[in-house]
Amino acid sequence: MTALPLTGLRVISAEQYGAGPFGSMYLAAMGAEIIKIENPRGGDSSRRSGPHLLGPYDSHFFQTFNQGKRSLTLDLKQPKGQEILHRLAETAQGVMNNLRGDKPARLGLDYATLGKVNPAIICLHLSGYGRTGPRAAWPAYDYLMQAEAGFLHLTGEPDGPPTRMGLSIVDYLSGVTASFALTAAVWGAERTGRGQDVDVPLYDVAIHQLTYPATWYLNEGTSVGRRLRSGHPAVVPCELMPTADGQIFVMCVLPKFWEALTHILGAPDLISDDRFATPGARRKNRDALMDILDALTRQHSTAELLELLAGEVPAAPVLDMVAALENPYLEEIDGIASVTHPERDGFRLLRSPIRLDGARLDPAKGPKLGADTDELLESVGYSADDRAALRAEGTIG
Repeated sequence: MTALPLTGLRVISAEQYGAGPFGSMYLAAMGAEIIKIENPRGGDSSRRSGPHLLGPYDSHFFQTFNQGKRSLTLDLKQPKGQEILHRLAETAQGVMNNLRGDKPARLGLDYATLGKVNPAIICLHLSGYGRTGPRAAWPAYDYLMQAEAGFLHLTGEPDGPPTRMGLSIVDYLSGVTASFALTAAVWGAERTGRGQDVDVPLYDVAIHQLTYPATWYLNEGTSVGRRLRSGHPAVVPCELMPTADGQIFVMCVLPKFWEALTHILGAPDLISDDRFATPGARRKNRDALMDILDALTRQHSTAELLELLAGEVPAAPVLDMVAALENPYLEEIDGIASVTHPERDGFRLLRSPIRLDGARLDPAKGPKLGADTDELLESVGYSADDRAALRAEGTIG
């Protein structure tokens, strides 16, 4: 590749911690220049997120979410900080933030302000509840969204307590949604010459992820609850199944997979059994079916069963995180890479899931706090004396 697809796209991002940095990291991986605005007094709070630190203003957490970005220390509350923002905005196609909904307008990060200096600018706002309405000023976090959007009541075993997903899934979905929305809006502005505000609230993303169970309820009043062994709400068998030494997840979503499973397990008569002959019948008689299948799958180890099902029936082993990261398949697909970091030789990071022409994208380390401040300010007309004065005043770090 001579250039990544988003080479030439400049995005200024007033971001910190999780959702915003996760989204802009995808833009950076695809070639966009991400100018990360950080408070001169300590920067992104994730730089100090433990337990694993990499010097005074860096951490494993920060490196996870800020690969390939540039760092500009800038106090947007200062008038001269706003002047710097405006000069940079003239050179950018997008400005994004993941601040509380009431803050972007106060910090001059909206289109009403920046559209005056760059009519084609896209202002992306990733907040908890949006920039208007009774919750605009509410702080928000992923776990809260999982709780209010019903995720906790859809996760776990039926007789267990409400359970959140083990990862900050709403943050990550919101970040990816924001990166797509920004890219699409920039493409539109390229054609029309006019930018706009684009809002992606975490709450809206979480509710939208209810997908087809929401459609079922809104139209038929059907309420989806938790299924035994993390089963699918409508398809059987599509759930955890026991093996001689652990568990495996099997998904017979299509009739051909169900038929293949019965043949592989040595029970082809199940296909013609009236209790299991149709998807509806299998769902109705789930307990009887699973008693039969459990006895068959327990005759094999997880490895044996995976070998039998491979390529014929969708199936996967049930691994803990350590086993997932040490999975030989992850090594085969080159899913982990090492980057050069001044505090840690061979610092290892997961590769981007995106492949271009079959090639994996290499991660790049996150920036040192304020690493690009001087170069960026010089590029928009600030001399060495100007920068020294701005530092003395605390506008930049």
